[in-house]
Amino acid sequence: MITSKHRTFFFFLSTIFFNSNSFTSTHGNTTFCHKIEKQALLTLKQSLNLNNSTLSSWNTTNSNCCTWNGVVCSVPTSHVHRLHLSSHSLHGKINLSTLLGLKHLTYLDLSHNQFQGAIPPSIAMLKNLEYLNLSNAGFQGEIPRSIGNLSSLRTLVLEGSGQRVHGLGWLSGLVRLKHLNMNFIDLRSETNWLAIINALPRLAELHLSGCNLLSPLSTLDHVNATSLTFLDLSRNGLASFSVAGWIFRQGNLRFLDMSRNYIEGHIPSTSNTTKLQHGDLSWNKLSSVIPDWIYSCQDLKFVYLGNNFLEGTISKRVANLTSLDTFSLSYNQISGEIPSEVTSLCAIRILDFSGNNLEGNISDLFANMSHCFLEGVVTWRMRENKLSGHLTDKFGEFKKLTFLDLTKNSISGVIPHSLGESSSLRRLWLGFNKLSGELPMSIGQLSNLESLTFGRNMLEGIVNETHFEKLTKLKYLFASGNNLSLKVSPDWIPPFPLLEELGIGSWNLGTGSEIPSWIHGLYKNLSVLDLSDTGLSGEVPTWVWGVSKLNLSHNHFHGEIPDFKPWENRLAFPYYRRMYLSSNRFSGSLPRVSNDMIELDLSNNSLSGSLSHFLCDATYDTYVLKILHLGNNLISGKIPNCWMKWSSLEYINLGNNLMFGRIPNSIGLLANLLSLNLDGNKFSGEIPLSIQNCAKLVKLDVGGNDLIGKIPTWIGTSLSNLMFLVLRSNRFSGEIPSSICHLHTLQILDISSNDLSGVIPSCVHNLTAMATSRSFEEYDGGGIQYSQVFDTFMESVSIDTKGSVLQYVTILVLVTSINLSDNNLSGEIPEGVTSLVELKFLNLSRNHLTGLIPRRVGDMKQLESLDLSRNSLVGEIPVSVTVLSFLSHFDLSYNLLEGKIPESTQILGMDASSFVGNRLCGPPFPRNCTNTREEEEEDEDEDGDEGEIDWFYVLVSSGYAVGFVGAGSVLVLNKSWRQGYFMWAERVWHKICVYSTIKWVRLKVALGG
Repeated sequence: MITSKHRTFFFFLSTIFFNSNSFTSTHGNTTFCHKIEKQALLTLKQSLNLNNSTLSSWNTTNSNCCTWNGVVCSVPTSHVHRLHLSSHSLHGKINLSTLLGLKHLTYLDLSHNQFQGAIPPSIAMLKNLEYLNLSNAGFQGEIPRSIGNLSSLRTLVLEGSGQRVHGLGWLSGLVRLKHLNMNFIDLRSETNWLAIINALPRLAELHLSGCNLLSPLSTLDHVNATSLTFLDLSRNGLASFSVAGWIFRQGNLRFLDMSRNYIEGHIPSTSNTTKLQHGDLSWNKLSSVIPDWIYSCQDLKFVYLGNNFLEGTISKRVANLTSLDTFSLSYNQISGEIPSEVTSLCAIRILDFSGNNLEGNISDLFANMSHCFLEGVVTWRMRENKLSGHLTDKFGEFKKLTFLDLTKNSISGVIPHSLGESSSLRRLWLGFNKLSGELPMSIGQLSNLESLTFGRNMLEGIVNETHFEKLTKLKYLFASGNNLSLKVSPDWIPPFPLLEELGIGSWNLGTGSEIPSWIHGLYKNLSVLDLSDTGLSGEVPTWVWGVSKLNLSHNHFHGEIPDFKPWENRLAFPYYRRMYLSSNRFSGSLPRVSNDMIELDLSNNSLSGSLSHFLCDATYDTYVLKILHLGNNLISGKIPNCWMKWSSLEYINLGNNLMFGRIPNSIGLLANLLSLNLDGNKFSGEIPLSIQNCAKLVKLDVGGNDLIGKIPTWIGTSLSNLMFLVLRSNRFSGEIPSSICHLHTLQILDISSNDLSGVIPSCVHNLTAMATSRSFEEYDGGGIQYSQVFDTFMESVSIDTKGSVLQYVTILVLVTSINLSDNNLSGEIPEGVTSLVELKFLNLSRNHLTGLIPRRVGDMKQLESLDLSRNSLVGEIPVSVTVLSFLSHFDLSYNLLEGKIPESTQILGMDASSFVGNRLCGPPFPRNCTNTREEEEEDEDEDGDEGEIDWFYVLVSSGYAVGFVGAGSVLVLNKSWRQGYFMWAERVWHKICVYSTIKWVRLKVALGG
């Protein structure tokens, strides 16, 4: 007996059988297309003007169009109901009205062709279409609104650049639509897109990637499109989570991609998306913690939250994500320890926690790895964190691990021998840690290894052939910055013939002074070579100059540097040439550079001649050079006015050469310039006005020249990004422009040893960078980097402080300094200077400053050096200086200060020379303040009655003053006389001033004032 249940099952099977046959294009000779439909297809082919090979089966000889390529007929009716014409090299303008004869057409795929013009509006006449795919078909211009009349559509794919729409209202007619793909269609003018999408009740998949979408103007209070399972809004201009309320109420959502937008703020703390399997919010500006609801999505497989500003910690609830395949939190601000639950995830394949503030002992993390984790993980990246501890023998238990990246942490100890048992490893990156001991020989057993980096550690010992025994697939080896010695046989042939990058800087190569012959054997594929600081000498072999990226710095090479030609292997990576040849003994003229040279460092050599043939070479119209460092050579002559071809330059250093003349105006054409260093030459004239066009400048150093004129006011307005301004040891005159105070990013200001006059600008408190705390993490470890090739190429500044000149590089971003010394500044020290609470070095010595030392000087708690010597400051030393616990250099000598020297640990450690030339008492002077007061009382008794004024001494001191001023006026015209005379005259003048001041104070007391 056939029950109702059996009848239902039989009907289900019959339906499947029927449908499976209805989509067949041919069944022997039983299915023939209708004549009118055949003619419609032939007309379509003729309209496209195709060659003979395209749609060759569409011809009159083959009368059954159901057998034609791309044509699908329905078996029961023989009507054409599908056209699969994707990737058929169709081109020209398509006339879709030719398809009007296909009354039963439900499926049309014209994707990936080369049609011309816009989509024809006549597409709307194909009323029965349920599937329409016109993606990447070559159409341009506006998408016709008439598509909205295709009310039977379930799938609409319009993906492709070069198209646009004028409003999306026409979508409201597609009430049956389930799948909508408009990727890369320009929708920037549609501000109501969310409300329109929400009105499509059956929509399940939505693809709107790269559409220039902007955040909707209003939020939605209700969700109408409840069937949504797939949502891609990536690569748009969304700036806020105004769509969050709509998205995170989608209870059926399984795929969400909002990556590469500009979304700021917090990830919502609650969500209904409990079925989510793929979530990508990477490359935004999100700043919240990881919300707890993510750990409740038990079906979650892929999580991408990298490149945001996420904070907080990784929850132990990560253990709930038992289906997790990929977990990426890279480059956020996640802190705390990595929970051990991470290493218990059995389904995990890819973990990327790079670029965070994670800490803790990595030994504990490795020790708790579960068996299934060791069996499954493929990629584990934890570079650029604060992880410490040792690597353990667990390394050898990874079964599928292909990529391990622990670069830039604080991991110490030895590299375990068991590492050689991780045979699946392809990339092993351990550089920039604190690893010590010897390199284990087992590393040579990693036969699948393609990339190995352990540079910038503290490894030592011998490296021999066994360390490379089975590394036949090795392409990249970076091991510079260790104390390793290579001992191989003279005829050694490396087992890695495909090696492309080799970095063994600071190694002892054991070959005397020559570049080892085995390196020459790798020349065919070698594109990067770092042999810096290896003690090599002699002339550089010709073949070496053919390497694209070359670092021979800090050696003893000599001879001339040949002209650089474009790299021969232009199709391979890297595309640009980089040459680092500093600190050798190269001589001769500067080499000409090729038009693919991007970084060139020839500093600290003996190169001579002029810049003309280098800068004005007519071989190429333009150059791509970004870094040019020619400092500390013997280059002479003027700077030619040929900077027009060098618009890519970001860093120029011509410091400490023998150059002279005016700075050319064409430097102002370098709009990308970040650092300009012309110090230590004999340049004259004024700073050219054109430099104000270099608005990106971070550093301007023209110190140690013969420049004249006033400090340009435009420096403070046009160069608003300046962090380091060095104008010392020139002949600048006039007042310090108040516009300097507009430089809110300025950290170092050095205008010492000029002829500046006037007062210190009272707006100095506006130099807010000197009042703002900063950390290494803000600048990836402390330095300002222009290149990371061969470690890093970083900015440096020399500061004259603590009695010596110190150069700052790696901690430069933490350095703040003001040096106004050796000028003719007058007036009082502005009280606002004490608000610069992060200032480390302050030097106002050798001026004519008067008044009191600011009483709140103790607020400047970061001060390491304070020099106010050789001025005319009066009053007592403020007691607040006793809280300056970092103060190591303190000089108040030769002022008019009096009273007791405040006592603190730092001050008691100072030499008495820091306080001489004043009327001070107490340690470090041997005399105490009680005896000093008794001596002063005796002096007053000797002077007679209170009201008596000794005019003789007043007139004598005035005569000395007049004579001194007259002589000084003559000496102003001769700098060398002035410098010699002032050393003697200053002492005399100081004694006169002290005596006159004392008498004046006594006179006021005598007169009752």
